[in-house]
Amino acid sequence: MYMDIEKTLPKEKKNNAIDMLVTLIVGELSEEMGIDPDTLLPKFLSSKTGELLYDEDSKLWWNGPSYIADMYKKEVAMLK
Repeated sequence: MYMDIEKTLPKEKKNNAIDMLVTLIVGELSEEMGIDPDTLLPKFLSSKTGELLYDEDSKLWWNGPSYIADMYKKEVAMLK
């Protein structure tokens, strides 16, 4: 079912969905990490998780914001 939707969904709508996810993810991370969203946004977007989110082939954008936020937190923890 999801595969059919994904194939017929225009690229612009996919990008809009991903952009909305980023807003939710950064909001959640900002609260949890105590970092201003304006500071966190470019860090998230340039992370491996952020890049993977915009890679449509990864299908990461099919997951919820909390799942993706957890991925980012694990990525940041590995860099420390």
